[in-house]
Amino acid sequence: MLFRSVFLILTTLLLVTQAKGSIENKGVNRSKYRIGITKTSEDIHVDGILDETAWLNSEKAGHFQRVLPTDTGFAIARTEVKLTYNESTLFVGIVCYDPSTGRRPVESLRRDFNFQKNDNFVVFIDTYNDQTNGFAFGVSAAGAQWDGLQANGGAVNLDWDIKWLSAVKNYDDRWVAEFAIPFRSIRYNGGAKEWGINFSRNDLKTSEKSSWAPMPRQFTTSTLAFTGSLIWDEPLSSSGTRFSLIPYLSAKATQNKEAGKKSVLSGTGGIDAKVILSTSMNLDLTVNPDYSQVEVDKQQTNLDRFELFFPEKRQFYLENSDLFANLGTDNLRPFFSRRIGLNAPVQAGARLSGKIGSNWRLGLMDLQTGAADNTPAGNFTVAAIQRKVFRRSGISAFLVNKQLMNIGSDTSFTGKNYNRVAGLEFNLASANNRWTGKTFYHQSFYPGASGDASVIAANITYSTQHLSATLNQSWVGADYFAEVGYIRRRGYYEITPLVQYKFFPASSKIANHGPAIKADLFFNHQLAATDRDVQLLYLVEWMNKSIFQIDIKDSYVSLQAPFDPTNSGGVQLPAFQSFRWQEMGASFASDIRKPFNFLLSSRYGGYFNGTRFTLNSELYFRIQPFGSLAIVTTYNDIALPSPCNSAQFILIGPRLDITLTNKIFFTSLIQYNNQINNINYNFRFQWRFAPVSDLFIVYTDNSFPGDWRVKNRGLVVKLSYWFN
Repeated sequence: MLFRSVFLILTTLLLVTQAKGSIENKGVNRSKYRIGITKTSEDIHVDGILDETAWLNSEKAGHFQRVLPTDTGFAIARTEVKLTYNESTLFVGIVCYDPSTGRRPVESLRRDFNFQKNDNFVVFIDTYNDQTNGFAFGVSAAGAQWDGLQANGGAVNLDWDIKWLSAVKNYDDRWVAEFAIPFRSIRYNGGAKEWGINFSRNDLKTSEKSSWAPMPRQFTTSTLAFTGSLIWDEPLSSSGTRFSLIPYLSAKATQNKEAGKKSVLSGTGGIDAKVILSTSMNLDLTVNPDYSQVEVDKQQTNLDRFELFFPEKRQFYLENSDLFANLGTDNLRPFFSRRIGLNAPVQAGARLSGKIGSNWRLGLMDLQTGAADNTPAGNFTVAAIQRKVFRRSGISAFLVNKQLMNIGSDTSFTGKNYNRVAGLEFNLASANNRWTGKTFYHQSFYPGASGDASVIAANITYSTQHLSATLNQSWVGADYFAEVGYIRRRGYYEITPLVQYKFFPASSKIANHGPAIKADLFFNHQLAATDRDVQLLYLVEWMNKSIFQIDIKDSYVSLQAPFDPTNSGGVQLPAFQSFRWQEMGASFASDIRKPFNFLLSSRYGGYFNGTRFTLNSELYFRIQPFGSLAIVTTYNDIALPSPCNSAQFILIGPRLDITLTNKIFFTSLIQYNNQINNINYNFRFQWRFAPVSDLFIVYTDNSFPGDWRVKNRGLVVKLSYWFN
């Protein structure tokens, strides 16, 4: 207990010291990079042609500065941006000049494209002036839309979709884009005289990324610490209550042949509502939600001793999701929304989230699930409140509650009728973003709780152009349970240091290169080592975006429970037996600007009491802008001495994207996985006939690879429409 207390105090003091050092900084670029915006009464036609008088009279942002491959000097590919607005909408006009001949690289017309693989333009808007949370809107040169929520200083969640309009026109020497972003689609503090804003351009033919307000190359251009200022000619007023309704109808046919069941036809309907209580506070409601249109998870070969993680993609959980989803760290999440509705359907739910004043953020979520099979009905509640401190840091408190219902007479149920986790967190983000980190304390409560049911953890990162250093530490109690969270393991102390250095040579071909060393060390609560990975690597990145990496790794495992290294049901290695091995690996990613590009990686070395050879490949081919084909393959050859199982696992997943327009999409994904003896087919058609209003037709099939016998299959037709 003394060790944990000292650990928490010292790391908290370190983070607070770095945060206090930036309290007087009002933003690196806010005073120097400023652009004014003036209201217009003119009708703006969003057609990609900037011929309205309002555009001629608007102030212009130009002279974009390079971010990559070097962050000095003005961009070769010139960009100009203008802004105007009316009572309901923010308009952005963009001209992207093209200094190079040839076709502009784009993947397809699919929404939320890969930023690195497309010529594109994005605007990042810090509507709260907190340099932490915001909104991102962008387009590719082909006209595909890209939108997302920003949190944690600028990280963009692209699973969020909202109503807005855009249009793109292409010419030989430039491409022109026009945005119309309704104020009701974003959140902001009413009465503010300025917002943070930045513009980013990715031009693949010149291998150049640029931004209006300058950005150090070690950070992404979405980093809100470096925004300039958008100056309003008059403050935006707070709005009254507004709401949108999104009803849906769904019909499905399903069959579980493996269980010997016949086909079942069913239909359902439900409704989502979005109530805008103010310009900064939002209430989301859902009744009988249906998630059948959500894209299928990409399978992974599971050679781990612990549960795999798959991200949340359901729209209801996404707005202001950082208030809930970013609690804890990647492997210590006290709340993971995919736990809700996993074994029983969600009947109804509500989410209240947003900003209160300039320093407080609030998130409340409550969902009710019904009973299904042997799973009782349950209520799930999450409450989080966040207070900004210093310039960009914050303190958060939260409570996660799972309460099962009507189990008094259910003698077959042997689980816990409730599970609760409460916690406090301090998040660090210095004004110049060089120092970031977090320290937190979580405590779980449940029937029969005893022993250490808490978590104490801290991490801190220091980043410059040449040097990046990170230190993560976690102490997790053996009796800590977060049933609505994602916790990979319990009862350990972990420390994870990482140091990386980059050289930037004056070469016309190599962008940067350098070494890194990282370690991941696990100890039990008696501080005896149980797991250790130490890796030394060297990375080279070329100007044409190709990347080569080579590494060596030393691993040690002292098993705390019996384990089959192939996860194939074979003979298990006994608990408390120790293993040490070495392996090496190499990877190469080709020039992503080419229509055909690839990523190859391979590893070979020891693996517990045997050896393992791994080969991964990702092959991409695009026929721009109408489609792309990707084939992702993973091969593992594991050789273990008798009586343990040896195994050869292959996972192959061809994916075909066809985008006839930026409103009609067809995706087919086929996944063959011999580890689970399964072939999965997923065919998904989407017609976005109006903004955020869709017709989906989805077919899914799981079959045995050998004789193609169907395990289960389903066909879903779903129609939804967004009413304002």
